[in-house]
Amino acid sequence: MTRTSDTAGVIRELVTEHGRTYAEEAGIRLEDTPQPLYRLLLLALLLSARIRASVALAAARALHDANLSDPRRMAGSDWQERVDALGRGGYRRYDERTATQLGNGAELLEERWGGDLRRLRKEADGDVAALRRLLQEIPGMGPAGADIFLREAQRVWPEVAPHLDAKALSGAERLGLPKDPGKLLKLAGDTEPAVLAAALVRAALDRKLAEDVLEHAA
Repeated sequence: MTRTSDTAGVIRELVTEHGRTYAEEAGIRLEDTPQPLYRLLLLALLLSARIRASVALAAARALHDANLSDPRRMAGSDWQERVDALGRGGYRRYDERTATQLGNGAELLEERWGGDLRRLRKEADGDVAALRRLLQEIPGMGPAGADIFLREAQRVWPEVAPHLDAKALSGAERLGLPKDPGKLLKLAGDTEPAVLAAALVRAALDRKLAEDVLEHAA
């Protein structure tokens, strides 16, 4: 493990260079309102597949450009329209299956929660485990997708914070940092948990990035 005296420096370097949430990178101005939350849901679903994050981000932007940024429009779109939008974002490996999931998920969201993820949150009643389970009822949203959503949503849903999931903690391990969320948050000082989580995930996904952080923090 990195020496105790060095850990704060490693986190500082990591957050300075890579402390940008995935929502920000996708152009989502995250607020506790229906459309940004739905866009985040789409992003989480796309990122959860075995595909490069850059491709998932491009696909999320392509869906937005195709005016498929709210569940009503998504549910009202035809399958080919969704496939084409995903294709323009380079999301071709899973485009047909994902297009089906997006349509089915939008229909469920409309029927059960009136197209508003805040109602799903209300149903969970402050229970993060229940919130995670409810998210997984949406087609295409497995445990990984739910965790991605919660990592980012903790910025606007305070009861979720701090949320440092297994992927974020694997990034901490790669950097020689503590795997205890409490210790990580203490070392990170005023850094928002969502920002810290996103930076740690980037380290988990990119060995070269982690090596560069350690080199510059030395």
